[in-house]
Amino acid sequence: MYPTPTTRTEVDTLVIGAGPAGLATAACLAQHGERSLVIDQAREVASSWRHHYERLHLHTVKTHSALPGLPFPDSAPRYVSREGVVDYLTRYADRHGIEPELGDSVVGIEPAAPGAGWITRTASGRLIASRQVVVATGANRRPRAPALPGQGHFGGRVLHSREYHNAKPFANQRVLVVGMGNTGAEIALDLVEHGVRAALSVRSPVNIVYRDVLGRPTQLSSILLSKLPHALGDAAATLLRNLSVGDLGRYGLHTADVSPLRQLREDGKTPVIDVGTVARIKRGDIQVYSGIETLLHGGVRFTDGTEHPFDTVLLATGYDPALNELFPATPLPLDARGMPTQVVGQGDLAGVYFVGFDVRQPGGLLRAIAAQSQQVAGHIARAGRS
Repeated sequence: MYPTPTTRTEVDTLVIGAGPAGLATAACLAQHGERSLVIDQAREVASSWRHHYERLHLHTVKTHSALPGLPFPDSAPRYVSREGVVDYLTRYADRHGIEPELGDSVVGIEPAAPGAGWITRTASGRLIASRQVVVATGANRRPRAPALPGQGHFGGRVLHSREYHNAKPFANQRVLVVGMGNTGAEIALDLVEHGVRAALSVRSPVNIVYRDVLGRPTQLSSILLSKLPHALGDAAATLLRNLSVGDLGRYGLHTADVSPLRQLREDGKTPVIDVGTVARIKRGDIQVYSGIETLLHGGVRFTDGTEHPFDTVLLATGYDPALNELFPATPLPLDARGMPTQVVGQGDLAGVYFVGFDVRQPGGLLRAIAAQSQQVAGHIARAGRS
């Protein structure tokens, strides 16, 4: 049941989300002379970045991470901190005169009369009629937190990585981080750097690359290699990974059979961009265990049969974009990870745009957002003139 309508607003373009994708699209629309309304369920712009773990830095260089119309300041480091990104996005909104309406979440988007645009309903009962809707709610809209076998008997805490901000609450504990994507690897590193006993549960082979190799950012190398024929680029990426990182099997980490570029291109899975976790694993500061068979009282049994005590299990198991619930009456073209396969909606989705979900592009998501926001704004401007 939708809430009873309280107000109705009519706009040319509605942008849902006041993070990097929504702000960039609104700014590019303004450059084309197109009006838009930006809304967000949070009460501040860049809400996700404000609530990420404190240690986080971009893994992409600032020159290839800025949004259209505003570079990062010269004083910013090559890899900008979480706080630096928040400051940048706040200045970005101010620079482009973007004033989002905050604190009201979208509960449904449905087509109006044929060819008449879209109706967006919010939790407060508001109806927003628009010719176009730009969905910029992000790939990390909802934490993915699977229930673990034996979780009810564990006795300790089981948390999703979204709840992790710093190591202080985990002092004197034994923490198992489940999953070795970029978030899991960096949280484990943050824990041991602050004296917490941390381990990783890694059930599948992984691709790991260093953030810099011989002083050159891996991001820039991946962009260059992606321009080669796939077979050649994949071979070069594999060689670079093998020469720099090498075989980590003795430490419990098994290398993926496919190249980092191919895994990104085909599965949308970003390699682990290492900033120190591998060195800590090699030193024995971070133990690596296999997948979880079951939680026990005060511990974990792993799939290799070993058992170890832990006080907290921290799930770095990713997120879902949860887009289907926003479009209850319109089927969406989604891939296996729930990401839209279109930027510009087609057919029944004409007038709907998806910005900030393409995780398959080399060079990072912010770089992809910069390109997509310009693409979408240009498409909307051309449609308005036709």
